[in-house]
This record gives sequence, C-alpha cells and structure tokens, in this order.
Amino acid sequence: MNSFLPGLYIVSTPIGNLEDITLRALNVLKNSDKILCEDTRRSIKLLNHYDIKKNLVSNHKFNEKKNIKSVIELIQSGKIISIISDAGTPILSDPGLVLLRECIKKNINIFPIPGVSAITTAISVSGFDDKYLFYGFLPKKIKDLEKVFDEINNYDFSIVFFIPAIKINFYLKYFKIFFKDRSIFIGREMTKIHETFYRGSIDNFKNFESSTKGELTVVLSKKNLKKNNHFSVDERKLNKEISSYLKRYTLKDVVKLVSEKNNLPKKMIYNLCLKIKKK
Repeated sequence: MNSFLPGLYIVSTPIGNLEDITLRALNVLKNSDKILCEDTRRSIKLLNHYDIKKNLVSNHKFNEKKNIKSVIELIQSGKIISIISDAGTPILSDPGLVLLRECIKKNINIFPIPGVSAITTAISVSGFDDKYLFYGFLPKKIKDLEKVFDEINNYDFSIVFFIPAIKINFYLKYFKIFFKDRSIFIGREMTKIHETFYRGSIDNFKNFESSTKGELTVVLSKKNLKKNNHFSVDERKLNKEISSYLKRYTLKDVVKLVSEKNNLPKKMIYNLCLKIKKK
C-alpha cells in the first residue's frame, strides 16, 4: 500500500541524459495507476530504463481534450495519475494545460514533482542575465512572427525560445532584423553525448547546416546598446519600413517600434512618420 494521495502529478523527466531524474519522480511513476505522455514510444524508453511497468496513455495536442473526462473520473475514483512530457517539465510548451485547468476547476489535488527543464538548463550556462522571459515555440507565419518580435523586443530581459533545428536559419534571419543589439546562445542536444553550445553576437551569427537535427533551446541576451550620437541611416529603407508599419499600427506604436529596432531617436522617427503620412 502506498502513501500517495489521489490526484494529478506533474512529473519532470530528463531532457536527454536518463540519469537526470529525481528519486521522488521515480517513486511517483512507480506508484502511478496511469501515466499520461506525449509519445508512448519515447516515454517507454525511460520507464524500461528504470524497470517501471505501468500503463502509458497517449496524451497530445490532438486528443488531450477527449481524455479529460476519463482522467478526471479516474482521479475522483481514487487513482494516482501522472503526466510527463517527452523531455523536461510538463505543461511548459507541452500538452497538459487543458487537463490542469480542469483539475483546478474541480478542486482536484495537483502535485508538482520538479526536476530538469531545458529553460533553466540553458539560462544557467548562457552567461546572460538571469532575469529572463520564456516564450517557447515561435509562430510559423511571418506576419505573426513580426508582431511577436515587435512586442517582446521592448523587454530588456534575456529571452528563451524552443526552436526545431530544421527552422533555425529561418528564425535567425528575423533575429538579425529585430534583435541585432543582442547576443545569442544556442544549446543543442543538451545533457546528451553530443551536447553542443553556440555563442556569438546575432549580427555575425552564421547559419546552421541543413543537416542539423533535433530541438534547440535558444537564449537571447538583454539589450546591449552602445550610445552613439552619430546615426548612419538609409532613409529610403527606413521610410519603407515605417510605411509598412503605419498600415498596421498607430503612430505612437510605430515611433516606439522603429526607434528601438534601429537604435534611433524617437523624435527623428516621429518626424519621418509625419512626412510619410502627409504624402
């Protein structure tokens, strides 16, 4: 007979090295009635490594809403249900939030079982300021991406993203436009045998080879602006950029976005905006 209370257990698992799991996490998994996971093929490797014989239930973004009723009923009948992700801490940029909110709504016991997270792992070795913003996975559409970058570039914190390796060069192109005043850290295969770290200024960062695989954890530093009273401006290019933004945003927002993005005085951008609006 175990001493665990019925409820939902949010269990952190390794992000690569299978030894990076807590004793408490192993104990919870061994005593769970069911374990919800993203991909049973990946999670079974962890369970087999620790000789844990439990029923795995697939729980991903395409079926998690359908699972809610049956999972809630199991917990209410006195069962211990754990949820794990493919790697790291569940819920964060992973399935499970819908279930978690339903458990909160129904006043069901929720137990966090902390452990490894790619977010804190990357921040800890990045060398950047430890005040950070976690964003997660970025939008795929350029319009949505530009909107997100316009917004988060206003925050003077380190910023953490999850990016599939196959898409890294696409996002690097936009990092160089929106975050050229920052440095970048990229963690690949963290905690695994082929763990690799990449560092540099965004402006000079080289593209990855197309054969790069896996998921990357990317950290941008806080802003590193150098004050300079001399401005080298391609006014034609700047006017084009301002005209594009004026079609989508207010004058006030355009002034703020363009001045911060290009490290130029707001008064200068404001005057250019007025000129363009008069045309």
